[in-house]
Amino acid sequence: MPDSSTGNTGNTAGTGDTAGTARPSRRTVLAATAGVTTALAAGGAAHTAGASAAFPGSLGSPGSPDDRKLRALVSRMTLEEKVGQLFVMRVYGHSATDPDQADIDANLEEIGVRTAAELLEKYRVGGIIYFSWAHNTRDPHQIAGLSNGIQKASLGLPRGLPVLISTDQEHGIVARVGEPATLFPGAMAIGAGYAGREALPQKGGGGRRAGGSRSDARTLGRIAGRELRALGVRQNYAPVADVNVNPANPVIGVRSFGSEPDAVAAMVAAEVSGFQRSGVAATAKHFPGHGDTAVDSHTGFPVITHSREQWERLDAPPFRAAIAAGIDSIMTAHLMVPALDGSGDPATLSRPILTGILREELGYDGVVVTDSLGMEGVRTKYGDDRVPVLALKAGVDQLLNPPSLDVAWNAVRKAVQDGELTEERLDASILRVLRLKAKLGLFEDPYVSRAGVDRAVGTRAHLAAADRIAERTTTLLVNEKRLLPLSRRSRPRLLVVGADPASPSGTTGPPTAVLARALTELGFTATALPTGTAPSAATIAGAVAAARDADAVVVGTYNVSAGSSQRTLVEQLLTTGRPVVAVAIRNPYDVAHLPAVPACLATYSWTDVELRAAARVIAGKVEPRGKLPVPVQRADDPSTVLYPVGHGLTY
Repeated sequence: MPDSSTGNTGNTAGTGDTAGTARPSRRTVLAATAGVTTALAAGGAAHTAGASAAFPGSLGSPGSPDDRKLRALVSRMTLEEKVGQLFVMRVYGHSATDPDQADIDANLEEIGVRTAAELLEKYRVGGIIYFSWAHNTRDPHQIAGLSNGIQKASLGLPRGLPVLISTDQEHGIVARVGEPATLFPGAMAIGAGYAGREALPQKGGGGRRAGGSRSDARTLGRIAGRELRALGVRQNYAPVADVNVNPANPVIGVRSFGSEPDAVAAMVAAEVSGFQRSGVAATAKHFPGHGDTAVDSHTGFPVITHSREQWERLDAPPFRAAIAAGIDSIMTAHLMVPALDGSGDPATLSRPILTGILREELGYDGVVVTDSLGMEGVRTKYGDDRVPVLALKAGVDQLLNPPSLDVAWNAVRKAVQDGELTEERLDASILRVLRLKAKLGLFEDPYVSRAGVDRAVGTRAHLAAADRIAERTTTLLVNEKRLLPLSRRSRPRLLVVGADPASPSGTTGPPTAVLARALTELGFTATALPTGTAPSAATIAGAVAAARDADAVVVGTYNVSAGSSQRTLVEQLLTTGRPVVAVAIRNPYDVAHLPAVPACLATYSWTDVELRAAARVIAGKVEPRGKLPVPVQRADDPSTVLYPVGHGLTY
């Protein structure tokens, strides 16, 4: 069961773009869908204290009386309304209706509408996805107001339906909602987290620890889910269920819980449980598995060369675990797996993969959503008009973020009119989507409130929980001569240098500044000197000169390679004779390229919550407890493991 307050975040919800007006009664909300949800309203009283307050509820479950009402609802929809329900679309701006906050120019250029309200009126889309870069997520009250405006606009249409609002809130390096919402460590950090007695037993009785705290993963899902629901977001595209067995993976990496299928499966199931008990649909991604690729499907077309046996052993376990945990939605991958489908089609367009394996073999009957249809991996072989049609033929239910909604929407409608797709095929997907909306309480109360936001988002208890979890993830890889923790006596002078990659949500500045501020608060005199991800010779010389005036140096590294000038920076800093502490702020694999560094930590991300935890470890305020969830191979001999899964030192 969720927290008692979770199901009540909308109890004083507004109905427009502000989230502070009096909430309409449940009867009023249902009346807004007059002519479409009359049957639902007629039978809804029995659910007032049932499905709407407990997640998951029974509303809309296959074969139930309410399911028959949902089927009747589908039967009264026009073809155009049916096509719209299949799409989840981006929209620009802070408001659903206010021209001054709706980014009209961007909307007109890319979608052909001025506002979210016009998007809903023209295309009747079933879902909208929030992005920070689309200016949807400025602050919690604005997000709640946008959500309310979207729902009001949709429900005000003839036969209007509530909208399923979604986002990518993975945490770590992918988070669309930033502070003051609670930001947690990302998946690989959670996979590294101290598990205590939760640690999974190793096959054959080996001594390696499988890694990851299921309790922390559930807590992340529960708190993050509660906050998203308070903002009006009911579908989250997390957790990542990919098993990152390829250190060179450019798109998954630290977004994965780790490299061991059983450990990843346990983390996925736990996080799914947390999200869905908070009334938010979790989404396991990217089926059938994106963990062993050296190509980014945003910009290319990856090919996974695993045999069917390898896929069953490496890639399938987390998805099986998600299905066993009752996952509400699964996202497809834009990549080719010849062992599963020899046609050369991406998995998103593959009927053998999505229907044959996911539906029939794995027994999954929930919602299947594509990854963004604007990504190159799904557009390489077919045009933008064919992709949505082929995805539906393969077994997809939700078509996410096509580059041109007009092209995609009209292509699906034409495919039905021409007989390539039947309305019955559309109906099957629409019914799954409506079941999910009903389960999430959207037919009973789609609105949220300012009071609900204030009760749930970024509370002191939530922030404290994120800090505690982060402390359990920081991994100490090297600590020669017990260099760490650094002494804080007499406020020693620290120089903090290093990489300053683009900041994800959850950061208040460059990593060097965040680390320096945290270390200063802990009793050091710390100075930040950002040197970038590719420091020049002059930048390195300046950092070395500054290091000579410090008592110790902390250097943040970001994806170090053999020829990286970051490696040169570290080597030159070591020549000063000052103690040097490296902090790998993304990939733990950096340590393999820094063989001479006397101390090295892995944080798995450069968000504030993880950098603050690393500062506390450096200062000795907490002990490092994390354990590697992936192996680190030698840089000069990748066939040899330098640090195995489960490696992690402590004080």
